[in-house]
Amino acid sequence: MEIKRDLYLSKLIARRFNSAIKIISGIRRCGKSYLLFKLYYDYLLSIGIKKDYIITIELDDNKYEELHNKNKLRDYIESKIIDDNDYYLFIDEIQLCPGFESVLNGLNRNLHLDIYVTGSNSKFLSSDVVSEFRGRGDEIRVHPLSFKEFFTCSNLDYYDAFNEYFTFGGMPFLVNKKTNEEKITYLNNLFKFTYLRDIVERHNIANDLILNNLIDVLASSIGSLSNPKRLANTFKSNSINTNEVSLNNYINYLIDAFIINKVNRYDVKGKQYISTPYKFYFEDIGLRNARLGFRQQDEGHIIENIVYNELKIRGYNIDIGVLSKREKGEDNKLLYKQLEVDFVCNFGFEKYYIQVASSIYDYEKMMQESKSLTMIRDSFKKIIIVNNNLKMYKTDDGIIVVSLKDFLLDEDILQKL
Repeated sequence: MEIKRDLYLSKLIARRFNSAIKIISGIRRCGKSYLLFKLYYDYLLSIGIKKDYIITIELDDNKYEELHNKNKLRDYIESKIIDDNDYYLFIDEIQLCPGFESVLNGLNRNLHLDIYVTGSNSKFLSSDVVSEFRGRGDEIRVHPLSFKEFFTCSNLDYYDAFNEYFTFGGMPFLVNKKTNEEKITYLNNLFKFTYLRDIVERHNIANDLILNNLIDVLASSIGSLSNPKRLANTFKSNSINTNEVSLNNYINYLIDAFIINKVNRYDVKGKQYISTPYKFYFEDIGLRNARLGFRQQDEGHIIENIVYNELKIRGYNIDIGVLSKREKGEDNKLLYKQLEVDFVCNFGFEKYYIQVASSIYDYEKMMQESKSLTMIRDSFKKIIIVNNNLKMYKTDDGIIVVSLKDFLLDEDILQKL
């Protein structure tokens, strides 16, 4: 079954021969290779590019193991360029070749060569885009399937598709799995034999007990405030000896591997970032659920994670909004209380304040969900996304209430509201 990834394919097409090195990054098995070596490759053939002018190298294939040496990689590529026609170069998992930056910078001087590489580790890629490629790197971040991408190829109605996605997430290869047992086994093996093995080998971790426990703690607390100090206290209370520095390093390893995302808090009125604590969300909700044996099915936090991932896919920069409010306590003393906005989303000059609710069943629940939004006095849109079957409406306070279904199925819905 061909899964359409039109969002990313259109980005590659728009960047064709733009003089930059196209770097396709993202968590392993999210479809980067499929996007480049199947969808984009087929597109090039459809516009008349001949196969001889598309050089493909898959560095995670044993056939190309000797090309992990940067000099041999350069020599191999140059041997494939035999005339002055335009060539396309596709390299999969470029981080497996130490020193690849100098090779790509050198090759990029050839105006007849258009370079595309994939990689699964942000430490090798995102920082290099800025520093090593000297402004000649153009990163395209690929994510697991959005809900709409999954829904389109699922042959299920919306509600069955959502339940499936809610449980197993959007890793593309799951589309080919027929039974729950197959899906569970695939996700568990992906975590154990791909992601964890990569991290342990890359960072020479002798004992992965703390790393495994950390992943489980983060999986069970998505959408909750945390930081290395709090996590260290949690470990100590369970008689596991570790420290803030080690936990912070492990968190960064998980972020570098695109397994989790860290979201900072932003003081909406003070217009400044709050350094700690922060929140974590999993890049794929199915991977999160698999880590917990599909036991902790907290509907509210899972939906919040799904909405966060959709916003990331759509290109928004996302923070957690914080507002302070003074209230009288029982003894009439003024107390400062902090309220949160689930997501403050920025896209160019546009900004959206978003609350996510698993359901709104009465007036009291509506007041609870909209409390922080009513405190914001600027003119940007305030939105509640709710997992209710309802038509979009606007409250007396100007807050827009939209169903999760409409949000998931319409990528441009925020701009239309």
